[in-house]
Amino acid sequence: MKRIYFDNNATTPVSPEVKAAMLPCLEERFGNPSSAHRIGEAAALAVERAREQVALLFNAHPSRICFTSGGTEANNMAIFSAAGANPDKKHIVTSRVEHPSVLEPLNHLAGYGYEIEVLEVDPNGALDLDRLRSTLREDTALVTLMAANNETGVIWPIGEIGEICKEKGVLFHSDVVQMLGKSPIDVQELAVDYLSMAGHKLHGPKGVGALFTSRTAPLRPVIFGAGQEKGKRPGTENVPGIVGLGKACETAGAKLAEYSVNILALRDRIENSISSNFPDAIINGAGEPRLANTINVCFEHCSSAGLIQELDERGIAVSGHSACHSGDLNPSHVLTAMRVPETHLHGALRISLSRINTAEEVDRFLEILPDIVEKSRRGFAD
Repeated sequence: MKRIYFDNNATTPVSPEVKAAMLPCLEERFGNPSSAHRIGEAAALAVERAREQVALLFNAHPSRICFTSGGTEANNMAIFSAAGANPDKKHIVTSRVEHPSVLEPLNHLAGYGYEIEVLEVDPNGALDLDRLRSTLREDTALVTLMAANNETGVIWPIGEIGEICKEKGVLFHSDVVQMLGKSPIDVQELAVDYLSMAGHKLHGPKGVGALFTSRTAPLRPVIFGAGQEKGKRPGTENVPGIVGLGKACETAGAKLAEYSVNILALRDRIENSISSNFPDAIINGAGEPRLANTINVCFEHCSSAGLIQELDERGIAVSGHSACHSGDLNPSHVLTAMRVPETHLHGALRISLSRINTAEEVDRFLEILPDIVEKSRRGFAD
């Protein structure tokens, strides 16, 4: 049985192009980029070429890209850089539905006297920009709000958010881990100070990411050592990972136009079928702009864990919420913030597609879904 993978917001399979780009760095280009000899220089050139590829996807200057171990480290670097550069400003604004790699660093800062103001979302997952504007103060050090939600796919207008922050002279960080490679991002058109990304969300390798920093934003290391990445991110560079990230960004940029059209057709096919067969189901965020690949649906009187297990046994991989919370039996903090009814809250499925999924895979999923939902409802009632 060929397995079907519909959990691409958790991670994506590494593309053939990325694998081919990485292999030489595991063989003849194995050098340390800091070494002065030719083998080291070849590795250094590969890193700088990848920096150019990543920057191109943002329409940024390569010098503004700092490589990290992933989105979590990039988020931490942005938050602690902004906080450390403004010690007299102890107010930070975020939202209830951010990724743990944003919320947990902020919880840490709260222990050191920072006031963390958390914005609520409406039942569609939308943010009230007037409320955001009213929260900004003279002592606001940072606003950190994601571009697209990892669970629902709901997209926020980071262009407008950036302008609001700019008017008030407040630094703005956005986690674009889920949006990058799915929707265009142009830093020349955005008033943004920091953007965080991760390679494994766009068919690149795990364990590598990047942080874009504007020319006026402070950047400080969160770990300390030698002088790699201009002293901002010490440690010998992960050359194969960085090269893979660069190639993933290049490939994503080349396929961006066709991505949305093809995946949106598959998403609509799934959502139309679910709405027809399960009129009591809730498609979360359906009233807002969303990523083309993401469906978050709650079935009434179902168990998310049961649905996932049954689908897995039938060869289909989906999730209930963020992979970072996969062992957490509590309902999603995102759906709780969106005030999903208790009758539906425990029956969430996140179906996240990629450019390699097919209509045949979607048809197979839709064919077996009614039986699995019915089985889950019987178990839930017991």
